[in-house]
Amino acid sequence: MENTVRWGILGTGKIARAMAQGLRDAPGAQLVAVASRSDVGAQAFGAEFGIERCHGSYQALAMDPGVDVIYIATPHTLHAENALLCLVAGKHVVCEKPFTMNAREAQAVVDLARDKKLFLMEAMWSRFLPAVQEAQRIIASGEIGVLQQVQADIGFVANFPPEHRMFNPELGGGALLDVGIYPLSMAAFFLGPVSQVQALAEMGATGVDEQVVFSLLHAGGGTSSCACSLRAQTPTEMTISGSLGRIRLPNRFYKPDHLIVETMDGERRVVAMPHLGNGYAHEAIEAMRCIRAGLLESPVMPHADSVALMHNLDTMRGQIGLVYRSDLSADRA
Repeated sequence: MENTVRWGILGTGKIARAMAQGLRDAPGAQLVAVASRSDVGAQAFGAEFGIERCHGSYQALAMDPGVDVIYIATPHTLHAENALLCLVAGKHVVCEKPFTMNAREAQAVVDLARDKKLFLMEAMWSRFLPAVQEAQRIIASGEIGVLQQVQADIGFVANFPPEHRMFNPELGGGALLDVGIYPLSMAAFFLGPVSQVQALAEMGATGVDEQVVFSLLHAGGGTSSCACSLRAQTPTEMTISGSLGRIRLPNRFYKPDHLIVETMDGERRVVAMPHLGNGYAHEAIEAMRCIRAGLLESPVMPHADSVALMHNLDTMRGQIGLVYRSDLSADRA
C-alpha cells in the first residue's frame, strides 16, 4: 500500500468544502487538519468532516508537524501570503486558482518552493479530470489533425451584493481572475504558451470586470477565442478544433464527464469519462503522485504555466484598466 499523505486545508469556505469532499475519493489521502481565522470556524469545519486537528490560525496549521501538504482555499488576495507561510514552514502546497494576484507574486512563491525543494502546484482541477486527459490523448494520436483553434466561454449570473468577493476589488473580484482563468488555462493546456493576448471588458459599478472577451495567439501556432461573464448564463463549452476534426467539451467544460469527437468524414462519437466524486480527487491524486516521487512540480500544471498565465492576466488587466491593491503595493516597493 502506498504511503498515506496527510493533508491540511487552509480556509473553511465553499472551495475548502469541495476539496474536503474530494479527498475522500483520493486513495492514500488523509485529511488530518484544518485552519480558520477563528477557533469556532475551524471546529465547525472539523466536526463536519471528522478532522482531528482544528487550528484557529493559519500559522498554527503551517507549523503542524502532522501535516505533509496544505491545500490553500482562501480568497485570491491571500494566496501568495498563505503559500509563502506554508512553504517557509516546510510544507508542500497545492494552491487554489488563480495562483496569485499577479505574476510578481507567482514568481516569488515558485522561487521559494524551489529554494526549499518543496512540491508546489496550482489547483487547476479541470486539467486533471479524465475527460480532459482523454482529449489530450486523442489530440496526441493525430485523430483531429493539427490543432489550430480553441473556443471557450464561461459565464453565470452573479446575483450577489457589491461587497461579495465576486464584485469586491479588495478581495480580487471580477470575472477574469475568478472564472476567466478557466478558458485561459485550458486553452494554454491544449495549444501551448500564449505569445499575444487582447482583451475587451465591461466594467461594473464596483470597478471590477463583469464581462471580458479575449483572444489569444499561441507561440507554437493556433489561436483561441475566450469569454467570461458574471452577467450572463453562457453555454460554458469548449471546442478544440484541428485540421481533421474537433473535440467538444460540452456543458461546463471545466467539469466534463464526457467528450464528443467529430471528424471531417462525418463520424461522431461520445466518449464517457466519468470523474471520481465531485472531481476534486484527481488533482489531489496527482499531487500525491508527485510528492511520493520527489517531484517539485506536476507536468500537468507546471510552475512555468502558472507564472505565464498570471503574466497573461496582468497584460489583460492592463488593457481593460483593472488594478488591484496588490499591484499598487508592488509599485511602492
